[in-house]
Amino acid sequence: MELKRVVITGMGALTPIGNTLSEYWDALIAGKSGAAPITQFDASLFKTQFACEVKGFNVEDHIDKKEARKLDQFSQYAIVSATEAMADAALMESNPNLDRIGVIWGSGVGGLKTFQEESKNFFSGDGTPRFNPFFIPKMIADIAAGHISIKYGLRGPNYVTVSACASSTNAIIDSFNLIRLGKADAIVTGGSEAAVNEMGMGGFNALKALSTRNDSPETASRPFDVDRDGFVLGEGAGALILEEYEHAVKRGAKIYAEVIGGGMSGDAYHMTAPHPDGIGARNTMIAAIEDAEISASDIDYVNVHGTSTPLGDIAEVKAIQAVFGEHAYNLNISSTKSMTGHLLGAAGAIEAIACVMSVVHDIIPPTINHFTDDPELDPKLNFTFNKAQKRTVNIALSNTFGFGGHNTSVIVKKFKS
Repeated sequence: MELKRVVITGMGALTPIGNTLSEYWDALIAGKSGAAPITQFDASLFKTQFACEVKGFNVEDHIDKKEARKLDQFSQYAIVSATEAMADAALMESNPNLDRIGVIWGSGVGGLKTFQEESKNFFSGDGTPRFNPFFIPKMIADIAAGHISIKYGLRGPNYVTVSACASSTNAIIDSFNLIRLGKADAIVTGGSEAAVNEMGMGGFNALKALSTRNDSPETASRPFDVDRDGFVLGEGAGALILEEYEHAVKRGAKIYAEVIGGGMSGDAYHMTAPHPDGIGARNTMIAAIEDAEISASDIDYVNVHGTSTPLGDIAEVKAIQAVFGEHAYNLNISSTKSMTGHLLGAAGAIEAIACVMSVVHDIIPPTINHFTDDPELDPKLNFTFNKAQKRTVNIALSNTFGFGGHNTSVIVKKFKS
């Protein structure tokens, strides 16, 4: 069976450094940090008092007030980013077969804010079980995909992938596979997360996963720096329209780039820590490269998982050196989480978008907040520290890993008809 080509025809972004695709990309290239003191609740008693929040977002500018009340914040973010992507792709203007357009979304946590609010209301009451009738529909992780499909009448494959921080990359890979197998003409994919609340911050603090650099939030996310002390929690969403190539050409669609491969693996090692030698990360990159039918030396840029944790950064670099060998020194490597923080289940989506834009514009977004080299990391590697770098980017690879040992990589290529 001949596999079909899959291209990207639309994108949307709602992030801590920009509320649209163009704002997000401009901020990435400018090296803008999205970290600041938390505004959504009083964090004064928490070990970490800052996060990468979405800023200047008013849901009523995008969604009817009555409808918005039925949605958890992560679904609101999903709908807004998907709306931008759909408009960008102009998919509905060609009167497509809606039975063959689907939605595959990713979220690692789902409606955590709703769960927190309903729990507070119950336990502060007299014990009588009074719950909002939208409690369950707002909370469940799959509901974001449902709302996107309802908004546009999309009746193709519809579900959500949940693999912690790898969730939205899993969604992109699933979408890619279904389209190239001929099961759909187009799929709205990506991910959203809204875990900047008391339960989210408290839970990650208890794991000792978060940076506690409260005196300097904007420099707290510092991947590959010797003084990194944990990740910065982020929120938001990213959406991509994946489309079968001939379908896109027939309707005269704008094409950003082509998806050419995806890889998945498991660490089979630890609940939250990566394998110290990066075995799972190595395997998923190899799988993606083999799936794309290219050589490791064909890749120009790797957008790393790069969360700014002491163990994770080292393990990923070991994996990169194992996969790429001497070509590792020709790569640009960068962690855009240094700017956006870690969007958990939405991380893969916004980072895949960063890769697409790098391929389109031939520029690499930086890894900001680098102050001191880590002696455990090879100084000859190009981590694109502190400033964007121009270069030809024909092929880019994005890594996303999650608690439970879930590893994913997706590869995008400069489009040529």
